[in-house]
Amino acid sequence: MKLAQKLAINYLRARLNFTAVFSKRKAAEKAFEIFCTPYHRSKKKEAPIFEKAERLFVQVDGKQVFVYRWNKGGIRKVMILHGFESSANNFDRYISPLVKKGYEVIAADAPAHGNSEGKQISLPVYVKTIAAVCQQFGPIDSFMAHSFGGIAIVHYLESISHDDHIRIALIAPATETATAIDSLFRLLQLDEKVRSEFEKIIIERGGVSSDHYSIPRALKQIHARILWVHDEDDDITPISDVMPIMNQHPANIEFMLTKELGHRKIYRDNKVVRKVVEFL
Repeated sequence: MKLAQKLAINYLRARLNFTAVFSKRKAAEKAFEIFCTPYHRSKKKEAPIFEKAERLFVQVDGKQVFVYRWNKGGIRKVMILHGFESSANNFDRYISPLVKKGYEVIAADAPAHGNSEGKQISLPVYVKTIAAVCQQFGPIDSFMAHSFGGIAIVHYLESISHDDHIRIALIAPATETATAIDSLFRLLQLDEKVRSEFEKIIIERGGVSSDHYSIPRALKQIHARILWVHDEDDDITPISDVMPIMNQHPANIEFMLTKELGHRKIYRDNKVVRKVVEFL
């Protein structure tokens, strides 16, 4: 962690814990704002393949969301979904192989990411984004999703009628939202009373508790064929969240485990790219 990041975190810790002395609710509201705010937008130079993309848009909660499309009218439609503080641009190495297979490829920058408008995002908003893209440019048969995009696509499919014609490649998906919240509270060193207020905010905003935002829970309604790629050394979406699913040996899920790739190198790995493209 860079010095500037450490100083920023220390400042936030001090500010939130001071606020919590007077109001657990206000501290929780600020923590929720932090949880939903991408503080980093990728400054990576746009990959050459994006010069060949159609640049399209959808509206999500009044925000303009960038959508990219290649090979319109292909034999099968594939949508690429990025993770938190990422963008479609980071998944350029998947696009050409999929186009060569004759597929139409669609990718979107989620709200508050990449070239899209907005400052905050939540799981319900990401699900709305997927729904908007599918409604305008679908039907879409296959999805490739990393991290936050993984839990979003599972929750989207849970909400619609589908069968095993649909394929999903999940790469290091955010399996349990509760795990991400736990990580935030450890980082900010906030107590359980603030966590209780945080949970109330989640219920007020979405009508359900944080436990609802869970891939294992949603999988009970998923009929799609799934390729699940995860690294044993992932420190963002830990393999411990995945093991209970693996131990159930679900018939519609194929697991691929890697080592020493962590959370971000995994989707850039050549073996992973080949496996995902082959599966889709």
